[in-house]
Amino acid sequence: MGARKKIQAENLKEANKEVYSAQLRNCPTSPRKMRLVADMIRGVQVEKASFLLQFSKKEAAKRVEKLLWSAINNYEQKSGNSWESANLSVKEIFVDSGRMLKRVQPAPQGRAHRIRKRSNHVTVVLESTIKE
Repeated sequence: MGARKKIQAENLKEANKEVYSAQLRNCPTSPRKMRLVADMIRGVQVEKASFLLQFSKKEAAKRVEKLLWSAINNYEQKSGNSWESANLSVKEIFVDSGRMLKRVQPAPQGRAHRIRKRSNHVTVVLESTIKE
């Protein structure tokens, strides 16, 4: 590894110490349905986001709530502070399209229709302002 690349990697590593995030990969829900849930908690305090997800009727909300708690635990591991004492909020949450399973369904007159079973990747980033 070259000197510039090594310095850049160390700077990136230092910057990532202040970022508290969690990722969910290959979740078997369509991205469109997951984005409805993600939009619901974007920019909201963590406690309120947890309640919103807990009482939502969407199936995707359960997975996002589990991901949110994973990000909270990552915050506790990295900072050493309790999440109750920190003023945590959802800084970013975004949903990207994942792999797509392609299946075939028989159709009339010997034809076939393609069925696309979609999946997605969800990333949650938290930010904290510690109460004093």
